[in-house]
Amino acid sequence: MSKPEYFIGLMSGTSMDGVDAVLVDFAGEHPRLIAGHTETIPSHLLKGLQRLCQPAVDDEINRLGRLDRSVGKLFAQAVNHLLAKTDVSAEQVIAIGSHGQTVRHMPNLEMGFTLQIGDPNTIAIETNIDVIADFRRKDVALGGQGAPLVPAFHQQVFAKQGQIRLILNIGGIANITYLPGNSDDVLGFDTGPGNTLIDYFVHQSLGHAFDENGVWAASGKTNPEFLKQLLSHSYFALSAPKSTGRELFNQAWLEQQLADFSHLDQEDIQSTLLDLTCHSIANDINKLSPTGELFVCGGGALNTELMQRLARLVPGYKMDTTAALGVEAKWVESIAFAWLAMRHHHDLPANLPAVTGASRPAVLGGRFRAR
Repeated sequence: MSKPEYFIGLMSGTSMDGVDAVLVDFAGEHPRLIAGHTETIPSHLLKGLQRLCQPAVDDEINRLGRLDRSVGKLFAQAVNHLLAKTDVSAEQVIAIGSHGQTVRHMPNLEMGFTLQIGDPNTIAIETNIDVIADFRRKDVALGGQGAPLVPAFHQQVFAKQGQIRLILNIGGIANITYLPGNSDDVLGFDTGPGNTLIDYFVHQSLGHAFDENGVWAASGKTNPEFLKQLLSHSYFALSAPKSTGRELFNQAWLEQQLADFSHLDQEDIQSTLLDLTCHSIANDINKLSPTGELFVCGGGALNTELMQRLARLVPGYKMDTTAALGVEAKWVESIAFAWLAMRHHHDLPANLPAVTGASRPAVLGGRFRAR
């Protein structure tokens, strides 16, 4: 039996609903998930991160520096708690692949940039494991969007020769990977909001972190005029490569959209926001191909109402979660960042220029040594 090739993947998405940590063995033909762990983001840190995601607040630089270290410590804690669940020691892990926490993603400016925090030096020192991080900025430097990066992983793990498959990740933002059955024509891009607006509105209205199984949205009725207005956002008409985040789809934008619809019942607004997610995803899926297999991952895969509504909008697709392909929906993105660390360790490129718009494939990230 071959010697294990352990890597750890760390991921915290736009939803900021926790730090996901996975231990993965890449020694075999397919990545093998050894263990997963989710570290809750403490409320004071969550509030600081949410404030940092809003542009133009004073003392941003000091707050950025403090939060960069604090998020690094939290990620390290996730790793240490993950390993405590296993028989694998820190010495056996080759490297940690850390995505970091995105606080600004602006790839379309004249001088585009993307910014993730969670100091990899702190993670390395606190865990005694080398960290590979800062995956997105090389792609941006090459003229790309720096996102999405997971389609390269999806292609390697989920593609099937001669079969059209789509992998849909629904985090705070939703992104899709189009796997046409040959590696030359893989596409991937952000479709728009995933859970970010529905999470924000249910929290503002009911104080809940999220709308469990979409029950509150299911109790309302979608307003067609409001939905049409939301879908008129220019982002939805853009061609790929494209990526987005809280910079576009945020509280301020939603409140602006609600100006003429504030008379609606709150549950009707929630239902309409859920349909915005479903329709924006379905419109892009149906443009790519009228038929195929659709596998969903991310937090949205656990939202029953979302999954049912989406299924109705893509009738040509056989729909399931990535669990049907052997990878639990919750852990797909974290495993992808362990994979990105493994690619860096072996000096292999990890971006798909057709997806991100970069001028060439590249080895992504930098290594931050524990010693």
